[in-house]
Amino acid sequence: MKNLLEKLSKVFKALSDPSRLRLIRLLAFNDEDKLCVIDLAEKLGISQPATSQHINVLKKLNIIQLEKDQARTFYFINKDIFRQYQGHINHLFQMVYQKCPFDGNCETCKFKNYCERPLERS
Repeated sequence: MKNLLEKLSKVFKALSDPSRLRLIRLLAFNDEDKLCVIDLAEKLGISQPATSQHINVLKKLNIIQLEKDQARTFYFINKDIFRQYQGHINHLFQMVYQKCPFDGNCETCKFKNYCERPLERS
């Protein structure tokens, strides 16, 4: 559970950068679903090294994957991982709109893998 919350924290941090969001959008709306770093940099209007840094942040979270084609490397969205993160985030938002029906008894809660109640102090 704690690992999931830490992972989601990293995902939110990675997605908080406008250039990374634009990069994901470019990949999502590209006809071929993949682009090389040169094309991404040009479309983003930033340098190639800056684009590579943004790609690396997203690659560490497995949001973006690469495919080599001779001398060029193409990047694309890992839709399976993106869907998993979406599911975890959806559960997080669902919890905001639901009162805990288990009165904090996490062992019987269907959200026990997503909810982290603070420990009560003695």
